[in-house]
Amino acid sequence: MPTDLVTGEIVHAPFQGARSATAPLTWGQRSMWRSPADLAGQGIFLHLPRRISVPSRAPADVPAVAAALGALVGRHESLRTRIRPVDGEPVQVAAEHGRLPLLVADGGDDPDGGAATARELMDRLGATPFDLAEEWPLRVALVVVDDRVRHLVIVFSHGTVDFHGAEIVLRDLRQLLLRGTVSGPAGLQTIDVARREAGRERHRSTRSVAHWSDGFRRLPASMFDPVGPALEPPYRQALLTSEALDLATRLVAGRHRVSTSTVLLAATTAVVAARQDAATCGVLTMAGNRFQPGYGDAVAKLNQIGLCVVDLADRPDFTALLHRTAAAALDAYRYAYYDPLALDQAMADLGHNPRTVLEPYCYLNDIRLPRHPGFVGPAPDEATVRTATARTTITWLDPPPAFLWRCRMQVIDVPGALGVVLTVNTRYLPPGPAEEFLLDLERLLVEAAFRDVPWPWSAGQRPAAA
Repeated sequence: MPTDLVTGEIVHAPFQGARSATAPLTWGQRSMWRSPADLAGQGIFLHLPRRISVPSRAPADVPAVAAALGALVGRHESLRTRIRPVDGEPVQVAAEHGRLPLLVADGGDDPDGGAATARELMDRLGATPFDLAEEWPLRVALVVVDDRVRHLVIVFSHGTVDFHGAEIVLRDLRQLLLRGTVSGPAGLQTIDVARREAGRERHRSTRSVAHWSDGFRRLPASMFDPVGPALEPPYRQALLTSEALDLATRLVAGRHRVSTSTVLLAATTAVVAARQDAATCGVLTMAGNRFQPGYGDAVAKLNQIGLCVVDLADRPDFTALLHRTAAAALDAYRYAYYDPLALDQAMADLGHNPRTVLEPYCYLNDIRLPRHPGFVGPAPDEATVRTATARTTITWLDPPPAFLWRCRMQVIDVPGALGVVLTVNTRYLPPGPAEEFLLDLERLLVEAAFRDVPWPWSAGQRPAAA
């Protein structure tokens, strides 16, 4: 743990694993880092901060919690794996044993039982990039109230575990706190995955790269052309908070028996394509790759970007677009498991710069936790949903210092609503059009929740139904 983050007592959790090992990066890791220089430049957006309350039935003195954390790291090799340059290439190095530093903080002055201290620690521990060559890929703080650990704060490096892997780790931690043991062996770890990718998984990569090559032969060169010089600062980030979008998305998903993620992907495709009047639209989306055999309980960085290509030449209505997007999304997820170096070569063979080939397309990442899309009680009627649009807000957040895309959308959980964080390069999507982009998304789905929407899908240009 970096010394500048240490503001209280440090204790250590010793751990003992089954082996020490070295392996190349996984394909998911390689997608993030192609060289040691990339490794050094990783930022805090690669962090996965989590906060859990210690069960009241669990032994919760500091030594007991430290023992559980030591057992956790011993169980999951990925949590004791660092990434270091070897002969000019970043590789994974797993330690057989060691000590995990734990920051102990007093939350006794909090009126909410230490929760405020835990939130502050989560922000602080996540504010500094990991030194992946020297740090373990998790930072941990214990919030103590009345001699009991009430909260645990864990910040994972996304370079070692993905969202699903982090949830597996937290599940095991709860069992260790309550029972002192976890039934059954651990799933595949990141070094196991890397070794599979070097052998038996190569054929999957070959098929995936062929899908990407075919898709890029069909796509326009860009979905976002320059509209003027970039503003200062050049990158902007806005948060749409919309109860109406949440309700409409769930209504459309139920009506057509698709996921809410598919509904948002189709609506994003519609809004992006309408700006360019494109006959083919490409949207990039994140795939978890958990459907691969043996990967359901793996603790590793498995997620990679998938390519969703939708044909719009016949100007379909939104219902047809939705079902086409659902089929295209399945292909995007199926072919999102690949060796990034092989994909780079394929893009170069097509005349693209592998470093910038994805930049001109919208990247949609739904990072919400899973939940049932249905309603408790009757579904909302049209008047209820349209009234909710009056409560929609757009908030401009602190601009990011760096940004690799022209347009990126992140779908997030917001209490009682749906949140969409839109990050843009202002040379291609200035603040005014960016706000309209978000509102068009809401307008389209509010309309589609109650009737079909014909091409060009712009509900904002038609009067609202009575």
